[in-house]
Amino acid sequence: MYDMPVSLQDCCIDFISDHLQDLCNASATENPCVKKLTFKDPDIFFHGELSEQLLQTLCEKGKLTDETLSLFDPNVTNLKRVSIRDAQLSAKGLRILKMHKISELEIIGLRTATVNDVIGCLGEWTLSNLRSLNVNNSTFVNSTKFCVVVSLSKLHNLQSLNVSNTEFNKHGLEIIVEDLPCLVNLDISSTQILDISPLRKCKDRLKSLSMYNLVASNQDDVVPVLCELTKLVHLDVSEDSSMQPFVNVNSGKFAILNLLLRQRCLPNLTSLDISGKDGANEEVLRKYLNQHSKLNFLGLALTEYCEYSMFTNDQSPDFKGTLTVTGEADERQIMEALRRYVCRCVYVQKSLYTLFRLTQVMLKSREDIIKLVLPAMKSHPKQLGVQMAATACLYNLSKGEVGTKVHPACLTHIVNLTLLAMENFPNHQQLQKNALLTLCSDRILNDVAFDRFRCAKLVMECLCQFHDPSMNRMSVAICSILAAKISTDQTSSLGAKPRYMRKMLQLVKSKVESNAIDITLKFTLSALWNLTDESPATCRVFLNEGGLDLFMAILQTVSAMEVDVRTQVETKILGLLNNIAEVTDLRDYLMRDDFLMLSKQLLRASQIDVSYFAAGIISHLASESIQKWLVVSIKEEILKELRDVVIQWKQPEGEMVAYRSFNPFFPLLRCFDCPAVQLWAVWAIQHVCTKNSSRYCPMLEREGGAEILMELINNPETDENVASIAQKILAFGKCPSVQRVPRDDQMSVPVPCPSAENQA
Repeated sequence: MYDMPVSLQDCCIDFISDHLQDLCNASATENPCVKKLTFKDPDIFFHGELSEQLLQTLCEKGKLTDETLSLFDPNVTNLKRVSIRDAQLSAKGLRILKMHKISELEIIGLRTATVNDVIGCLGEWTLSNLRSLNVNNSTFVNSTKFCVVVSLSKLHNLQSLNVSNTEFNKHGLEIIVEDLPCLVNLDISSTQILDISPLRKCKDRLKSLSMYNLVASNQDDVVPVLCELTKLVHLDVSEDSSMQPFVNVNSGKFAILNLLLRQRCLPNLTSLDISGKDGANEEVLRKYLNQHSKLNFLGLALTEYCEYSMFTNDQSPDFKGTLTVTGEADERQIMEALRRYVCRCVYVQKSLYTLFRLTQVMLKSREDIIKLVLPAMKSHPKQLGVQMAATACLYNLSKGEVGTKVHPACLTHIVNLTLLAMENFPNHQQLQKNALLTLCSDRILNDVAFDRFRCAKLVMECLCQFHDPSMNRMSVAICSILAAKISTDQTSSLGAKPRYMRKMLQLVKSKVESNAIDITLKFTLSALWNLTDESPATCRVFLNEGGLDLFMAILQTVSAMEVDVRTQVETKILGLLNNIAEVTDLRDYLMRDDFLMLSKQLLRASQIDVSYFAAGIISHLASESIQKWLVVSIKEEILKELRDVVIQWKQPEGEMVAYRSFNPFFPLLRCFDCPAVQLWAVWAIQHVCTKNSSRYCPMLEREGGAEILMELINNPETDENVASIAQKILAFGKCPSVQRVPRDDQMSVPVPCPSAENQA
């Protein structure tokens, strides 16, 4: 498992694309809605490769607009090969291309300007020297609803033209075969051409012809015309069952058998694609292949031909081992189909469905397959069939032991496309379930880089939308982990939504009422615990939705259960209530006799996890002024018990708890009238600092905790047990910003050590 690091060049281009507003000046244009951008650095220049990469990156990020395209001034950039996909650009914005010398132009999916507009935006040099033009899925139709293709005749040296999925028609075909004398590669797939007879005029030069999903008005004319194209080395006559935008249902698609029976025509073919064409048989295909020894590729997807032994069985006497074949008969064919047909929805869906069956029994990591599934999935984000099959395949290819061998960078792409599928199909239960299965992985949730907040939101929506027990279990499991890894602002945004809180509390209630203390309940309690951590808004919603009464009832219910189960539930519940106790404005909710007595009872629990959090709740409540306590004697009694319990604790072997910050402890450390409260606080700080020093010692120093501990040590009124633990914390952490002094020195102010600069 390895991957190349991102190059410095890629990082720089990525940074520039994300920070244009910081790196550029914007000036007014004749269009008040569009600014002209220029780089602030007057000496900057992007050579050809960098210019093209910046353009492509802006396009991939969805940031290519008329405004950002204005950056590509020829004095600053140099464009020779231009590739623009699915961008919202106007003819005015595209005029920047006029000043560049472009040899290859690809503008795919442009619907806000016509192909005629694009050609009108090219300079004289480009019009005379353009070698390749791809306008797939763009439009030739102008504002008056006429299809205008005459501008193509200006491109006298054009060698390759792709007009697939456009309104291109027979009239346009007649123009280009007459006016483009250098044309050798032509793609007219899924266009309005019903008659290909004009191709006879370029029969002596056309080398590549793609006519996927092309409907002929007269089937009998197709094969004779094709057979006259004697220079062809590539021919694609494939089709599928989907209705294309310009298909005439009264027209037919020619029978492939008529072509295959002419075994001596097209002798120079090296590539033939007849995918989706039925009507042939094994014997005809064998004879045709025997007469075309130059063939190295044969497209047979969506046909039964791909299952013939000559393509699948290497023991067969007529096995075509040197022939690359697409189809669904075996893994090799499927992978080739995914590689070649990434833009064909029907083909991709069929390949993925077949691949899914193979991935169910794969025992080894197959990152090579994943890298074919991802582009196919990305190309069809709104096609449910593709997304269903893709998410199912990705789960099989990333789960369990197989997933441990997949590189984290690859897993990042899996997660990002899975989240996009969840966003596009929020109401489809099985797709959401596929996504949860993939995401519910310790390795993915802990080790892989992705937008965890986005993921948590989608999973919470899934939790509220569906009532499937297995989906509920996965949803709360994912949220319980992610909630601890996102910022407090983000946890507040999630947890403060009453709908989310209500759903989780309903889950808890139903589990307890049915006496099902299972993994779903434990994950839900963990999620609630993490969502309330340092989030007053979430704590308030929890209280408003009746969470406190529910949790107190649960604590009483589990008291009769076996120790291990009881301890896990009590720890999670008390951890959450500890979060509430940290919020000054919410402590009144906890100042009730039944809760205080229950907390006092759990303080004496034999399990230190339970006792620890019960002590934390009491410490926070005791830090309140005496007026908040209805009975002073109760507070004194509880504080005495708190002190006795904490003094008896021994540090456990493992880390009991994780904290985002020490800020909630600082008010407790300053409670000089409640030494027991200070004692719990320093014990807690010592616990995490000794168990995870690399994380917590710098945090303590950074947040000013070391100075507060020094104040305790140097204050003669500090309880000796508190001071002793504080000294141990500072000694263990070796905090550099304060100098420890003996307690009998009676100094009340910590002595600063020399600055880092002086030390250096």
